[in-house]
Amino acid sequence: MNRRILAAVGLAAASVCAGGLLAAPASAAVPTSRTDGQCSLVDKTITATASVNETLTDDFRTYAETGGAWTGGDSTYSLPLGGGRTGWFFSDTFLGTVNPDGSRPTDSPFVNQSIIVQTSKGFETVTGGTPDAPESIVPPEDDGRWYWIGDPASGKRGTVQVPLLQFTRFGPGQWDWGWSGNRLATLDSDTLQLESIIDLPSATDINWGSWTLQEGRTTYIYGIADYDGVRSAHVARTTDGTGLAGEWTFWDGSAWSADESDAVPVAPYVANEFSVSRYRDGYLMVTQDTSELFSTRIVARTSCSPMGPFTEGVELYRTPETGLFGSYGDADVFTYNAHEHPEMRQGNKVLVTYNVNTFDNVGDVYDDATIYRPRFIDVELTVR
Repeated sequence: MNRRILAAVGLAAASVCAGGLLAAPASAAVPTSRTDGQCSLVDKTITATASVNETLTDDFRTYAETGGAWTGGDSTYSLPLGGGRTGWFFSDTFLGTVNPDGSRPTDSPFVNQSIIVQTSKGFETVTGGTPDAPESIVPPEDDGRWYWIGDPASGKRGTVQVPLLQFTRFGPGQWDWGWSGNRLATLDSDTLQLESIIDLPSATDINWGSWTLQEGRTTYIYGIADYDGVRSAHVARTTDGTGLAGEWTFWDGSAWSADESDAVPVAPYVANEFSVSRYRDGYLMVTQDTSELFSTRIVARTSCSPMGPFTEGVELYRTPETGLFGSYGDADVFTYNAHEHPEMRQGNKVLVTYNVNTFDNVGDVYDDATIYRPRFIDVELTVR
C-alpha cells in the first residue's frame, strides 16, 4: 500500500494492463566489465539460479493468516537485534486478522511502520500505541506529516537507528503530497519503541536511507534521486562510530565533501530500496531494474568500492506476480524494491526479498490479503 510507489508509477499503469512484461524465474550469465583495478570481482562472470525460500514464505504466510496481529507490509528490511532475535522492519502495514476466505477485513488497522521480531519461538509484532489502539512506531506529526522507514542500522549503546522519509500533504487531491525531509529515529533495542528523532541532511532532493552499510566505525548511507527520469543511487558516510547520527560527508565522484549538493550519482536505474554489501573482494548491489517500466527483473551489480562505479546488472530473478499475465492474472498487480539480507547469506546463497502491491488499493488488497506481503527468494551465485 506504499503510496510513494503508487505515485511514481500511477500515470503509466496502462503498460502493465497491456501485459507487456512477462514474469518467470530466471537463470542468467552475463559477463561484467572491468571498472577499476582494486579487486577481481568485477572481472568475473556471475551466474544466478533462484528459487522461492519456502521456509520464510510459509512462516510469514502462517503468521499473517493465523497470528491475529500483522497481515502484510512493505519495505521488508531486516536487522539482527541480539539475543537470537531478528527484526523485520516494514513501512505501511495492515494489522488485525485475515478472513477464512483469504480476504482482509475492510476495517483492518493500518499504520505507517511496524516491526516483526523473529526468534526461535516464532514471530511477534511490534507497533506503537497499545494493543487495543496500535499506532505507527513513529507516529504522524500533529500537522499530518508521516514517515516511511529506510534500512535500519545499529546505533550506540545497543540502540536501533531507523532513517525516515518524511512526507507532507500540500493540497486536497489524491496525489497532493510529497517527500519533505529526511530524519532519524532512535529506538530502544529491547522494546523497539521510539526514543528520539533528529533531522538528517535534506538540502537536496536526495531521499537518504535506501540502504545502510556498516563497516567498523564507518557507516555508508545510500539514497536516491531522479534526474531526467533516471532513478540513481548516491552515497554519504559517517566515520566516528555513531552510525547515521554522526557527521555526514557526501561522495562527489572523487572525494568526500561536507556539502550535500556535491553528491553525485554512483549507479543509475536503482529502485527506491536496494542493497549494497561486501561480497568476495568487492561489493554486491541488488536492486529492481528501473530502466524498464514495471520491470520484473531483479539484478545484481558489482563494484570494488562502496562508492562504485558499479557494473551492468546481472539478472537474478523475474518476479512472477506482475501484470495481467502474472500469477494473479491482475493487471493492477506489480512488484518493487528488491534487496538482499546480507546477514542471512550462506556462502554464495543470498536471500533476496521484494514487495508486491496493486494499483487497486481499495479493492485488491482487501479482496486478497496475499498480495500485500513480502516475497523471499534464495539466489545461488556462481562466480567464474
